[in-house]
Amino acid sequence: MAKKRLKTNAIRLLEQRDISFDVLEYTVNDGEIDGLSVANKINMEPKYVYKTLVTYASRDEVFIFVIPVTETLDLKAAAKIAKVKKLEMLPLDELLTVTGYVRGGCSPVGMKKMYPTIIDKSVDALDEIIVSAGKVGLQLHMAVADLIKVTHAQVHKITQ
Repeated sequence: MAKKRLKTNAIRLLEQRDISFDVLEYTVNDGEIDGLSVANKINMEPKYVYKTLVTYASRDEVFIFVIPVTETLDLKAAAKIAKVKKLEMLPLDELLTVTGYVRGGCSPVGMKKMYPTIIDKSVDALDEIIVSAGKVGLQLHMAVADLIKVTHAQVHKITQ
């Protein structure tokens, strides 16, 4: 009998929109859930694996940035693109409340609200991308164009 796959908000949304994707699973019992460890566990080159970072300018202004796991978000460049004076990382204890996801399982797809989303320009060199599926231990492998479409994302240079 086939194992029933866990449905996250991200997976449900992609299925509802009839968007093609694969779910890649990895072990989490070793506690290594950083991006590079995840890339190794799913046997993918790190250049395809992106992390989702949640920032805010004020309580009502949340911005999502999707960048390669090997890169660092340039907060000044990000603020300029978001057209705000300053951005800060959302405190981890607020992540679940704001997005519906936890650290290590925060997907840019299917958050509680549709926040402005910006994906790093490095994505222009890729056809496919891997992002969190909304649960630690699960990743989404999908077309870049579909991720941009479903998140209404803009693409800009946002890494240092």
